[in-house]
Amino acid sequence: MIRKIIINYKFNEKSYLYLTIVNFLLKNKKFFKILKCYDTIIPVPISKKRRKERGYNQSELIGKEIAKKVGIDYNSQCLFKTKNIVEQSKLNKEEREKNIQGVYKIEKTKLLENKKILLIDDIYTTGSTVNECSKTLKQANPKQIGVLTLAKD
Repeated sequence: MIRKIIINYKFNEKSYLYLTIVNFLLKNKKFFKILKCYDTIIPVPISKKRRKERGYNQSELIGKEIAKKVGIDYNSQCLFKTKNIVEQSKLNKEEREKNIQGVYKIEKTKLLENKKILLIDDIYTTGSTVNECSKTLKQANPKQIGVLTLAKD
């Protein structure tokens, strides 16, 4: 059921579903408490082309709303996707790892230094995307990097 909601949210122009997803997540008091341990939330970025096609970054909408409701910083100005690649969902594990290598860059590293960062992604399949993002974020010398995904495929 969650996967169906995320697919609708991501691919069927139902951006408003982010509120339902965030409210569902934050009803769990234990989860809410864990989120408060982080200093800043960073969404997995999408390419400019994909953003133009979709109209929004699904991880960004969720991350921004969680940050607002939990009372922690939100930052979408440090981690960027530098190129449009083949959609990860269309590739196998080995192809995904190769496809995603070197596509992210980091800027404004001082904003992330010694911070506990929570990286937000929508669906975890092989971990290639969050691993590559985390590798890039480590260049800023954060204190910790956690990952929140909404579903596992």
